[in-house]
Amino acid sequence: MSVAGKSGAMLEEDADQTYENVLAEIQSFELPIEATLRSVYDDQPNAHKKFMEKLDACIRNHDKEIEKMCNFHHQGFVDAITELLKVRTDAEKLKVQVTDTNRRFQDAGKEVIVQTEDIIRCRIQQRNITTVVEKLQLCLPVLEMYSKLKEQMSAKRYYSALKTMEQLENVYFPRVSQYRFCQLMIENLPKLREDIKEISMSDLKDFLESIRKHSDKIGETAMKQAQQQKTFSITLQKQNNVKFGKNMYINDRIPEERNEIELKHGFEEEDENEEEVLTVQDLVDFSPVYRCLHIYSVLGDEETFENYYRKQRKKQARLVLQPQSNMHETVDGYRRYFTQIVGFFVVEDHILHVTQGLVTRAYTDELWNMALSKIIAVLRAHSSYCTDPDLVLELKNLIVIFADTLQGYGFPVNRLFDLLFEIRDQYNETLLKKWAGVFRDIFEEDNYSPIPIVSEEEYKVVISKFPFQDPDLEKQPFPKKFPMSQSVPHIYIQVKEFIYASLKFSESLHRSSTEIDDMLRKSTNLLLTRTLSSCLLNLIRKPHIGLTELVQIIINTTHLEQACKYLEDFITNITNISQETVHTTRLYGLSTFKGKVAQTACMSACQHLSTSLMQMLLDSELKQISMGAVQQFNLDVIQCELFASSEPVPGFQGDTLQLAFIDLRQLLDLFMVWDWSTYLADYGQPASKYLRVNPNTALTLLEKMKDTSKKNNIFAQFRKNDRDKQKLIETVVKQLRSLVNGMSQHS
Repeated sequence: MSVAGKSGAMLEEDADQTYENVLAEIQSFELPIEATLRSVYDDQPNAHKKFMEKLDACIRNHDKEIEKMCNFHHQGFVDAITELLKVRTDAEKLKVQVTDTNRRFQDAGKEVIVQTEDIIRCRIQQRNITTVVEKLQLCLPVLEMYSKLKEQMSAKRYYSALKTMEQLENVYFPRVSQYRFCQLMIENLPKLREDIKEISMSDLKDFLESIRKHSDKIGETAMKQAQQQKTFSITLQKQNNVKFGKNMYINDRIPEERNEIELKHGFEEEDENEEEVLTVQDLVDFSPVYRCLHIYSVLGDEETFENYYRKQRKKQARLVLQPQSNMHETVDGYRRYFTQIVGFFVVEDHILHVTQGLVTRAYTDELWNMALSKIIAVLRAHSSYCTDPDLVLELKNLIVIFADTLQGYGFPVNRLFDLLFEIRDQYNETLLKKWAGVFRDIFEEDNYSPIPIVSEEEYKVVISKFPFQDPDLEKQPFPKKFPMSQSVPHIYIQVKEFIYASLKFSESLHRSSTEIDDMLRKSTNLLLTRTLSSCLLNLIRKPHIGLTELVQIIINTTHLEQACKYLEDFITNITNISQETVHTTRLYGLSTFKGKVAQTACMSACQHLSTSLMQMLLDSELKQISMGAVQQFNLDVIQCELFASSEPVPGFQGDTLQLAFIDLRQLLDLFMVWDWSTYLADYGQPASKYLRVNPNTALTLLEKMKDTSKKNNIFAQFRKNDRDKQKLIETVVKQLRSLVNGMSQHS
């Protein structure tokens, strides 16, 4: 076989194998077979025909196999049909039975079906109930919390309500956020928060108004407690000083009724064992502040609350610091002013310590410094109107208690004690004015005669009032007389009373005994050198005081000056400061006045003598006076002028004492030199030589001399000089009358 023949055979074999594979795939029922069929047609030109031949051959093979199988099973099929025909009757019977049985089952199952449906419905309901219970169990805590929120709102427990809101928002609402009622609740919470803010702010406003109204009661209680504490401390200090033998004369020397004037009317003490000690918490309910602060803190708006609180309190501070216009008239006005201020700052101090950040120490210090400046200005202004020393003393005591109270709360009060030194000077001035009236009354009631005594008892009474020592007087039998008048012991007693009164102000000023001693001595010196001296000077200038009274006044002054050393001992016993101390002020008393009283007495005597001599010349009972009498009168006046120029009392400046006789001197010079032309020409001029000569006085005296010239010398008309003089007198008289008439018409 050739190669080509072999190749053709091999190709046929391959094609046959390919067809076999295609038929195998077709018989395997694997779809799709498009690709398989396409491969058959694509390989050879006659592939379709060859494939169809193969396919027909395959079909014939299968038909043969089917026929063989049918032939093999045909008898069995026939037997089966025969059997089926046999059982056909039985099958119909069975069908009837089954149908009947089915009917009976259906009838019997209807009730079961009904019950089953009920069971199914119950199971569905049970499942729904379980679901509802589960959902309710999920919602119930939310509803309970919201109900709790409503109860807290009704009970005004707003801080707890805000906490409940936080729990609702953070814990409960997320679990039931899909429900509509939850959305409604969520939408309602902001409104509730705003309601809480408004309500809490309203409560805060009510609280601020309440403490404004009750600040005086708060301050009164705080000042009362401070006074009780101070009294207790002083008592304890006294006991310790007595125990260790210290001198407590400053505090013990003044009788109790003198020492406790200040707060007797304002802070009356009750039995401390029975009186409950009240605090600011007992008097004020601070819960609105706490609630409002907590609420705003929870809401994150704490700064707004702090700013509002501080702003309102500053406004209240300005109102509290504004005094009433008549505050200075009574001590109650000052007390009310102080108690309101104390109440205000006691509240602020409490807020400072029980809250964190609402007020700070810097804020309270700033507020106090502002208030202190205002207080000092108010007190300085209103105290200047006080003229009653008792009122000034009560004001001082109130300021001390006011300062001690606020100092106990940590506020600096040094400026208040500095103010007290200003008020102390004013107090001393009011005391000096009061004692000036006391001294005037004593001088008015004095008879300016030595004190008569007729018994030992009367002698001891005077000695007990005034430290008088005179061995010669003690030896004299009764009746006898003290050299001074009754005003001296009265003045001495009143000086001691003044020292007591001055000491009252020095107490509780936190000053040493040396400073108190210095203040007492300076104020006593002012009393002696200014007030008492002024009263004495005014006394000796009164017209009814004659030379006898002046002599007695000098004697009285001498004894009062000698008593100054006893007053120094009196002050030493009070302050326990030795007079030998370097800086101790000495009482120089009336030493300067005793020169003054001598000068005044001398001047008064000269003026009295000059006035008496002038009245003697002008006396209406004196009808005539001669030139010789005028000349003699001039000699007498010259003697008086010589006495005045001899400096009988040292201290007069220049010719001051001689001026007492200036009216007489110019009048007598006019008559002695007969210088009427100059007088009439210069009358009314500031530089006139006879400026102090009154025309009425000159006319009166000239008329008396004219009448004497006419009647006493009948030969005067024969002497030319006398005639000329008489004519001159008449001419001057006419001119003087014309001058006097002109003056009266002009006036």
